[in-house]
Amino acid sequence: MTQTSAAGNKPNGRSRGFTLIELLVVVALIAITTATISLALRDPAELQLQREAQRLAALLETARAESRASGLAVRWIPKGLKSGDDFRFEGLPPTLQLPSRWLGEPVAVQIENATAQNPGLTLGPEPIIPAQRLRLRLGDQLVVLGTDGLSAFDVVNAE
Repeated sequence: MTQTSAAGNKPNGRSRGFTLIELLVVVALIAITTATISLALRDPAELQLQREAQRLAALLETARAESRASGLAVRWIPKGLKSGDDFRFEGLPPTLQLPSRWLGEPVAVQIENATAQNPGLTLGPEPIIPAQRLRLRLGDQLVVLGTDGLSAFDVVNAE
């Protein structure tokens, strides 16, 4: 019997093609490239708002800890009425100077359950404070910070 070879077949019996490992490497490279591009195209307003929310949560917890340690009533009030500040802390000792400006563009703040007599957040000196939430908005992005009164201020799901 004579041996014939069809187009694409080698006489030694091995066919040409991609191995499973080669296909997995290509799929992994495509996935890594896609992830890198999607992170690079992330909305800068979203990034800034997330950074501002994390920074504000840390500032609120710093003021809350100082309030408990010193026994002073401390409040956080957005958009200082008497000054050009974006927000201010009232009741802190003069030796503790916390920032009063946003890092980038000013962020719009709405405090839930705020009243004209009580326009800000209560931070202490009691160890358990009322549950509080505030909405931070920058452009069309929204982040909600909150505490249940016992735990630290942190980003919570917007409802």
